[in-house]
Amino acid sequence: MKVRKVIVILILCCYFNGFSQGNANSNPLYPANYFNNPLEIPLVLSGTFGELRSNHFHSGLDIKTEGREGLNVVASAAGYVSRIKIAHWGYGKAIYITHPNGYTSVYAHLKKFNKRIEAYIKKQQYAKESFEIQLFPSATTLPISENEIIALSGNSGGSGGPHLHFEIRDTKTEKPINPMLFGININDSKKPRINTLIGYSLSEEAHINKISKPTQISLVQLENGDLISKNIDAFGKIGFGINAYDQLDGAYNKNGLYNLEMKVNGEKMHEFNASSFSFSESKYINLLIDYERFANLKQRIQKCFVEPSNKLSLYKKSNENGYINIEDGLNYNVEIIAKDFKGNSQRITIPISGKKDSILVKDTETITPYEINRDTFNKFSLNGITVAFPKNTFYNDFYLDFEVKDSIAKVHSPTVPLHKNYTLTFDVSNYSEIEKKQLYIASINEKGRSQYETTVKKDLSFYTSTKKLGKFTLISDNVKPKIKLINFKNEQWLTNSNSLKVKISDNESGIKSYRGEIDGAWILMEYEPKKNMLVYDLNDKTFSTAKHNLKVTVTDNVGNVATINTTFFRKK
Repeated sequence: MKVRKVIVILILCCYFNGFSQGNANSNPLYPANYFNNPLEIPLVLSGTFGELRSNHFHSGLDIKTEGREGLNVVASAAGYVSRIKIAHWGYGKAIYITHPNGYTSVYAHLKKFNKRIEAYIKKQQYAKESFEIQLFPSATTLPISENEIIALSGNSGGSGGPHLHFEIRDTKTEKPINPMLFGININDSKKPRINTLIGYSLSEEAHINKISKPTQISLVQLENGDLISKNIDAFGKIGFGINAYDQLDGAYNKNGLYNLEMKVNGEKMHEFNASSFSFSESKYINLLIDYERFANLKQRIQKCFVEPSNKLSLYKKSNENGYINIEDGLNYNVEIIAKDFKGNSQRITIPISGKKDSILVKDTETITPYEINRDTFNKFSLNGITVAFPKNTFYNDFYLDFEVKDSIAKVHSPTVPLHKNYTLTFDVSNYSEIEKKQLYIASINEKGRSQYETTVKKDLSFYTSTKKLGKFTLISDNVKPKIKLINFKNEQWLTNSNSLKVKISDNESGIKSYRGEIDGAWILMEYEPKKNMLVYDLNDKTFSTAKHNLKVTVTDNVGNVATINTTFFRKK
């Protein structure tokens, strides 16, 4: 009896520990109970694996840190630090731990590392004189024990608020895998919620309720929480897409779906499953969603059919790739089921009557002189501005809206997705050498705000390689960056201070680089671009004399330079 009691207790402990083999959705392909909770607090998520982001799929779990920074981040399993990357944007401060079971765990948006790892990183940063750095330690350099504190949680990089981004990857392929498949247990009793249903006519003669344009279909909620549409008349090849989200217990964040399935007359026609993908696939998110609707309305409609050019591995094998051929005189029953990882679901039932009819509202295409053939190289020039699109830059053939007016080039609109970068070139032969030094290529958003685009300068032309469509122009920048002392002033004693804070900014072309020196030697100044702040840790250096000179130099993207020299006193 005592043995049985112990076993029961152990089972319950595993269940409530956060990573649980008892999760019905854990996968036998992946080891359960191997990875521990990377935080010392209960797991609450703000983001789930496979969520649809602006230009990629979310590759891990975003774990809440109670709205604050500085929580202990622990190694989820024993291994060694195989990669460290520190960047101004993206993952910010990130650490990768390789484990002996063939997987690598990733911890991102960190504030700082433990003393051992921090000392190793700083040594390399000072050697390279760079805050941004990427390191690949050997297996024996930084061994890590299970549950060892490796860092403090933060908000670094492109993070929109304090949290820990946690991933599990296949070490060999570097493919991220949904951590929940390893037995992670997150409380979730809420059903996904479907907000919008869109019908698509996908062949020339196709229509839905006499409309060939994408059509929003009204939904009615049933007593059980599922949805049903009114009977629709349709003909030809059609498809559907939905806008939906999921919520977890204890959080108000709108998360992505784990599974999306569509059946026609009881037969599965389409299935999407957020289990694993490769980073090289992320660009196909442009075909997974209704890109034009997202560009215009900022609403993500996830398609329940697979475009011919879409090579995502997140799809299960589908019948006819989710395309539904509606024949005149026949009836169809379509079901779309949105599921979360725990199996909670919401269902749409769509009754369809096959009825060939005249199309009253057509989806037409504007014809221009600039026809894009996706399978060939396309190049067009107008008034000294040239656009060059490599083969397969776009997913489909279409007519490009290209015009130049008042020195502003309009390269279509941001409603068409691109698979590759294209080249935009400006003829600058009419500018003087002095003028060209200050010029750069800028994109202009819908609010009229300009943004620097990486500009390559040649004698007679400037060009940029970009994935943006929209408006572009040349802008001159002759304004130096700004530098401001924040937590100290000139000739101040800093005996009891721990840091120097300096604010830097540039409202024109933007900051390209910065350099900090004390008494002529390079110092490590951490840059937080979201706050425009440089921070130097005074404990990095032992000061043998009292008087010191701080020099900060900031350069913008066209070469304007600002420098500040100030004196401070410190001896310890």
